[in-house]
Amino acid sequence: MAFDIDQEHPEYVVKKAAWRRYRDLYAGGEQFRVNAAEYLIPRQREPGEVYAERLCRIFYENYVGSIVDWYAATLFRREPAITFEGNDDASRTFFSAMVEDCDRRDTLLADFFRRQFTESLVTGTSYVLVDFPRAKTRPGTRGEEDASGASRAYLVEYGADDVINWSLDDYGNFEWVVIRTKQIKKDRVEDPEWRTETKWSYYDKRTYRIYGEDGVIDQGNHALAKLGQTPLFALRIPEGLWMLNRAGSLQLEHFNKSNALSWALTMGLFAMPVVYSDREWSQMVGESYYIQLGPQDRFGWTEPEGKVYQIAADNLVRLREEIYRVCYLSQAGVEESGSAHSQSALSKQMDFSITQEVLRGYGDAIKEQIRRVLRATAAAREDGLEVSVTGMDEFDIADFGTELEDAKRLLTLGVASPTLTKEVFKKLALKYLCDSRQDVKDRIAEEIERL
Repeated sequence: MAFDIDQEHPEYVVKKAAWRRYRDLYAGGEQFRVNAAEYLIPRQREPGEVYAERLCRIFYENYVGSIVDWYAATLFRREPAITFEGNDDASRTFFSAMVEDCDRRDTLLADFFRRQFTESLVTGTSYVLVDFPRAKTRPGTRGEEDASGASRAYLVEYGADDVINWSLDDYGNFEWVVIRTKQIKKDRVEDPEWRTETKWSYYDKRTYRIYGEDGVIDQGNHALAKLGQTPLFALRIPEGLWMLNRAGSLQLEHFNKSNALSWALTMGLFAMPVVYSDREWSQMVGESYYIQLGPQDRFGWTEPEGKVYQIAADNLVRLREEIYRVCYLSQAGVEESGSAHSQSALSKQMDFSITQEVLRGYGDAIKEQIRRVLRATAAAREDGLEVSVTGMDEFDIADFGTELEDAKRLLTLGVASPTLTKEVFKKLALKYLCDSRQDVKDRIAEEIERL
């Protein structure tokens, strides 16, 4: 190799430990339990046996995972409305099929980008690669290319920890990138053990090279070579909207405090006997023994007063509310905790308006990512279509009625613009029929355009 293909970018080196931690916090369940020793903080001079027992009893209240899933579900409650404008019917048919199966695994385009969005909330970044099937022979015409399937573009998703090295040009675009993937494989079912196969994929603005552990195994021009850009597209979430980065430390603090309180309560159930005596004490104490006391001796049990328990419980409530607050869901945190300090209706409305603005910011980022990916795909295929992505700006089912009334008022203004009328009709129709097949939505858009 001409260079160290496994070299990692300085930013990658700094963030990879945080990415692993954030994935555990998001996933929870067995994945978190297996790695719990990395997150459960031992007490000062705590005996190893006690720590091991506490580790066996851990539990995890996963608020941040629910928050991420809520944002993803709410944002994609209505699928983005994608339209393709142009006269090439074959190209429109291709993109209609691509919207229904974008990765050759029967994944809807909306579901694909929902996963991308979730990944970006967890790690701050997700990646999409535009690729074409490898053709054994170079097609002579576009018809031969379509017939062989060589023009069947598809998408490949990568997480933040897959892209290990990169360089940017003067405009902030990728000059080159290196992607490292690992796969557990068996060449034959009779093989005694599984093996981990590692591959490195290098892309610059024109070429690609695939490396195995023994060197280059494939190379050539990549899908977007004719456009002079790398085929990898990054969806980066701003620091202020990176949910796991905002709430991760609070979630870990809540985990340690809640487990400490649970342990203290458990130990409080096993009260220790206390003997008040001036004599030397040597008797055994337990469920199968008895003790003999002198006339002046006294016997009792330790029992905590409970003040620190109440303080700890109140602190857990405040931590839970803070997790929701930093994720712009203050109203949900207060409702879940049942806090005594109730909010006014105006305060709740203001909190929810902030949440909606955050959702619109996410929606704009997703729409722009979809638009970039599909436009690059259309340009690489030389389709001559204009791609439009709208929607993802209303997050309550009742909002459609409001939007319908707004559209009626807009049209009654009497603006002499057929284009305005068509665009209003298309926006309403595509939003209402967001769950319909893409070819159906394309036909409706065409029919409205001919009005």
